Amino acid sequence: MATMVQTASLSAVPTSMTAVDSVPTEPIFRLNVEQYHAMIQAGILTDDDPVELLEGWLVSKMSKTPPHRVVTLLLRQALENIIADGWYVDSQEPITTIDSEPEPDVVVVRDHTLYYLDRHPGPEDIALVVEVADATLRRDRDLKKRLYARAGIIVYWIVDLQQKQIEVYSDPIVTGKLPDYRQRQIYTRADSIPVLIEGVEVGGIPVQELIP
Repeated sequence: MATMVQTASLSAVPTSMTAVDSVPTEPIFRLNVEQYHAMIQAGILTDDDPVELLEGWLVSKMSKTPPHRVVTLLLRQALENIIADGWYVDSQEPITTIDSEPEPDVVVVRDHTLYYLDRHPGPEDIALVVEVADATLRRDRDLKKRLYARAGIIVYWIVDLQQKQIEVYSDPIVTGKLPDYRQRQIYTRADSIPVLIEGVEVGGIPVQELIP
């Protein structure tokens, strides 16, 4: 049973920034999504630049450990086995919100990938977002959770590789100064985690199959 409960520069982060979501002490330029896209189209940013846009900041993406890579693949395969027609599973590709363009480890998206030839999926297209967390645990619990809640993403999972458990957040609070989720559940390796698509359970996955 589950238990209820940067900037436009690609240089190193300044020493005055002690955490990923810290605000620099000096005035600094922030990007909106349109400016971020313009930098990509102009070739200023390329696939080789390890950054993503989070709340207007260009944030460095963490390097992936072998367990992170393995769990991401296991999760994608498990979801593909139970997701019904009309949805598909993607991995480490951009989604677009009002102020961010994160690249979640796994995401369940409406329709087919060919539907998104002229844009990335947005919150209205997404049933589930998953981040696999080891070194990124603080970022995923704070910055990522806040931006996904603000976007109205219905269900957000954090696969915690440190504690070998999965945190499930649902029922987003979109308004207010600090967006968050009302519901939080923890699933351990002894549990099976339900997969919900638009509020309907379409299957379950034993957590031990996702976190070896």
